[in-house]
Amino acid sequence: MKLVDTHCHLDFDRYQQDLDQVLSRAWEQGLERIMIPGIDLESSRRVIKLASTDPRLFAAVGVHPNSAETWDQKSASRLRSLASHPGVIAIGEIGLDYYRNPDKRDLQEHVLTEQLDIALDLELPVILHVRNQSGKDRSCIMDLINILEGWTKKVVDQGRDQRQGRWGVVHSFSGNLEEAQKLASLGFFLGITGPVTYPRAEEMQRVAAGAPRSRLLIETDGPFLTPHPHRGKRNEPSYVKFVAEKISELMGVPVGEAAELTTENADHLFEWS
Repeated sequence: MKLVDTHCHLDFDRYQQDLDQVLSRAWEQGLERIMIPGIDLESSRRVIKLASTDPRLFAAVGVHPNSAETWDQKSASRLRSLASHPGVIAIGEIGLDYYRNPDKRDLQEHVLTEQLDIALDLELPVILHVRNQSGKDRSCIMDLINILEGWTKKVVDQGRDQRQGRWGVVHSFSGNLEEAQKLASLGFFLGITGPVTYPRAEEMQRVAAGAPRSRLLIETDGPFLTPHPHRGKRNEPSYVKFVAEKISELMGVPVGEAAELTTENADHLFEWS
């Protein structure tokens, strides 16, 4: 199958003892590329270094909402400098998280909007994180949608839409189908992860089946969100095939077609082919 993993934290400690084997298994499964996102400036430096070791590895740099308190007056210039490295092809992982830091919403929004503008200036797509405070609370994803709606409208009104509908991806998407369709209509992609393989993940399965196919990406978010049949173990890029298999089942198409479709979507977004 023609596969990519559009989000895996290969710089995390959980991969350091056997990273060579992890990558070997990924290439053996047919993966062509892996995106490694940063979560703060320090990790962004690590992912740049890691991506430089193999042409099939790519880096994104950014400050995660749970690292928002590390942002200071020098962070924007430092991030711009990191993003100028040739191995960097996206800004991320950035966004909003009301699960771990519900009291830091204004700070998270400030850090997010600064990084959105950096991405715009550098003509790079963004990799977005969003996590609601609870399953019933939709405020985080609605706030993100409102921010993105205002930002994309402002950019288009100014005639600065260099990305032309390739703004970025909401990774590990866990919203409902209506939210997925809204984000897709704004020009964002949706990252589908391992939980789509879980029997009770009905809403995620509805998204995978009903969202525009031209807006779907697949990812592991490793070392987290391991798909069935390896649930409970460390996730790794080779397991992205299980996400592809489940999506193909939900779409009613051969698995190779689902893999090729999502890989082409990733190529279109990141322009890494």
